[in-house]
Amino acid sequence: MTAEETTPETKPFEALPLGDRIANFVVIVVPLIALAAAIVLLWPWGVSWTALALFFGMYIVTGFGVTVGYHRLFTHRSFETGPVLKAILGVLGSMSVQGSIIHWCGYHRQHHQHSDHDGDPHSPHTHGHGHGIGGVLRGLWRAQVGWMLERDRPTFARNYTADLEKDPVVAWIDKRTWLWITLSLLIPTVLGGLITMSWAGALLGFLWGGAIRIAFVHHVTWSVNSVCHIWGSAPFRSHDESRNNALIGLLALGEGWHNNHHAFPTSARHGLRWWQFDPSYLMIRVLEKLGLARRVRVPSSERQAEKRAA
Repeated sequence: MTAEETTPETKPFEALPLGDRIANFVVIVVPLIALAAAIVLLWPWGVSWTALALFFGMYIVTGFGVTVGYHRLFTHRSFETGPVLKAILGVLGSMSVQGSIIHWCGYHRQHHQHSDHDGDPHSPHTHGHGHGIGGVLRGLWRAQVGWMLERDRPTFARNYTADLEKDPVVAWIDKRTWLWITLSLLIPTVLGGLITMSWAGALLGFLWGGAIRIAFVHHVTWSVNSVCHIWGSAPFRSHDESRNNALIGLLALGEGWHNNHHAFPTSARHGLRWWQFDPSYLMIRVLEKLGLARRVRVPSSERQAEKRAA
């Protein structure tokens, strides 16, 4: 099921339990505290190559778990693959600590169904934020993290995820989300300790490859919800405020070509021009060449011409 095939939910908002709001707050704030702790621990010696390698390595693999797995495979079905690679992408996406597959995909499908209108979980243009710089900043805050901390937020509608709940691989991974979160922190911690053969290395692995990396993946991903619905270009008609933003396109492994994506939601390729760098699509192409991905969907030049903005 894609966003175009869903039906609107009947109850637009539901009360988010206090425990869930606290958990969301912890996930947002603790990685930032870890960043501050790492700066203190490393001052004035700088960041070690081991810490940087663990940070970037975990950033790339969990980032692709979100962009190639959660987003382009599970949410939009922009390509197909076998159960083994599906499981790997599902686990890597879960290790980004952005929630389970089913909830992530459900909210994202809901976002497409109601993009920048009532029912969009995280639009910067709803909820009457007002005008001027203050209104823009309030909208950015809500789209970035605020919507996850609200007492009342858009309902998670099961009709968006019926196909995912019936998929045995997805259901198995979804029920073990906390295991993948634990591995997300444990793997860089163990690697840091083994590489340096020290407890200090293990701590730096936990901080840079674990907590700080989670913070960066979070805020880069959430910037697609906020920044890419305010600043950038809109070469295609999309019936919303989605924008292409080159900086987010680079940081988010190709996800920042957001207007392209909203114009063609089921396309595996978001960077539709040669100069629009899209690492996630390049990864899908590599998987296709290796026989691990098939039925990769990309809009034809004719379809793109039809949707060009006047």
